[in-house]
Amino acid sequence: MILGSRGSDLALAQTSLVEQALRAAWPELEVAIEVIRTRGDQGPKTEPLADRKAGRKGMFTREIEQALLIRRIDVAVHSAKDLPSERREDLELGATLPRANMEDVLITKTGGGLASIPAGGVIATGSVRRQHQLVWKRPDLQTADLRGNVPTRLRKLRENESWSGIILARAGLERLGLAVEGEILSPDDFVPAGGQGVIALQVRRADAKTRRWIDAVNDRATLTCLRAEREFLRLLEGDCDSPVGVQARWHEGELELRAQIFEGLTSAPHVGTTTGSAADPEAIAAQLMKQLYGG
Repeated sequence: MILGSRGSDLALAQTSLVEQALRAAWPELEVAIEVIRTRGDQGPKTEPLADRKAGRKGMFTREIEQALLIRRIDVAVHSAKDLPSERREDLELGATLPRANMEDVLITKTGGGLASIPAGGVIATGSVRRQHQLVWKRPDLQTADLRGNVPTRLRKLRENESWSGIILARAGLERLGLAVEGEILSPDDFVPAGGQGVIALQVRRADAKTRRWIDAVNDRATLTCLRAEREFLRLLEGDCDSPVGVQARWHEGELELRAQIFEGLTSAPHVGTTTGSAADPEAIAAQLMKQLYGG
């Protein structure tokens, strides 16, 4: 089996977790990793991103999906929050590993939390969702754009004298084994991105053999939660670069789905929560959309 992955340290660490899980489930299976360079890995873009959302959709996944379609690889390994939410007829998310911690972490130069940052302080993040959440909770702070892999972002914090802190995903720090002190931000206020903390395994729908292999490592509760989150984003037409947080939680066959949507940088978010049977996560997403927007 050939696993396709981005070449960043985090992507390879996540793909290694998939490899280990597959080898444990299928000791006779030979597993190899194919590194695929995506458009998002190619540094600064030459074209203007006038429409930020459209420009970033699929930036870290499109080339890996193409390699899957042409049978260069058997399984595409993704950070689930990078995947566009549109359904594909030829590919499917066949499995997920157990979800990691999904919260965001604020890392500051002083070691203090959000309340310790003085008025006018600058927090850097590459996420418009986090920017909106910050401005909502601390309108006296400023935000700055932040790009690069996790080590690069930590280096930029050290080097940029005007920055007070940065926000990163807790899962990425932990999967890289980085012992970085920071404040874990409450998911009640900083609702995570859809798919945050989830490693998703994508396969060709017609490839029954590979689907059987990866089903052995699938965490069904995580995949069910991911389905609900992705369906809500699809209905909302929002993805990883939209100011939207959505989080599903599984409990004894019931699924709770919560969404936080910002429609203006200075406005309070639109928030809703619904619960239903985990047997139909897409129906729960539709139910939450109806609660929030009617119809």
